[in-house]
Amino acid sequence: MFSELRPHLVELRKRLGLSVLSVFIAFMIAFTFHDAILTWVTAPLNEALAQVAHLSKKAADGMVTTHQVGGAFFVALKVSFFAALLGALPFILYQLWLFVAPGLYNNEKKMILPFVLGGTVMFVVGVMFSYYVVTPFGFQFLIAFGSFLYTPLINIEDYVGFFTKMMMGFGIAFELPVFAYFLALLGLVTDKTLKDFFKYAVVIIFVLAAILTPPDVLTQLLMAIPLVVLYGLSILIVRMVNPHKEDDEVPEDESDKDD
Repeated sequence: MFSELRPHLVELRKRLGLSVLSVFIAFMIAFTFHDAILTWVTAPLNEALAQVAHLSKKAADGMVTTHQVGGAFFVALKVSFFAALLGALPFILYQLWLFVAPGLYNNEKKMILPFVLGGTVMFVVGVMFSYYVVTPFGFQFLIAFGSFLYTPLINIEDYVGFFTKMMMGFGIAFELPVFAYFLALLGLVTDKTLKDFFKYAVVIIFVLAAILTPPDVLTQLLMAIPLVVLYGLSILIVRMVNPHKEDDEVPEDESDKDD
């Protein structure tokens, strides 16, 4: 059994190695622009601090701080790695496709371009939705809460970790239609499968939204509602690719033999 799996493990190791190498190269490039990337990352936070300072009219405004000697350096590493993942994503998806392509038919292998482009576009859409829609509401609410009594001093290390978790969470979540299409193409799911799992999916979506977003209802809804819509879109996509057929369960020739 191991001898049969060994070629697949070798191929998997090759694809993983190339993916890691692509991330490393993208990281080296991103690190040279870490100041610009960090400015983009902290823009929602600085805007929220400015708005809260304007509303609270306090003498001391909030500020972004670091509590570590090498805090600025490690933050630069984190934001560069985050940018490297975004930059290397098309190549990583391409390697994933090459790993599963040998088990597909020729007509299915032609879907490599939609898979790579669709996966990349949906991930970026998820990141942009989180950046421009969710984070402004979430950060402003969290910073404004209690700002009349306390001056917000935001630890940049904690902020970057929280920011990247949200961005990656939304990016991966928005891949749902792409992976649903891919699984339908392989014949692993049908539209009925997704419909039957819908009530469980809604619970899972709201649990993930509670984990990945700030602890306020508005931000959680801003993540959960789009994911429910994407799940409905996935059902429509799967219906076009691999619709459920009642006749597949009991072929007519076998039912006649039983009679």
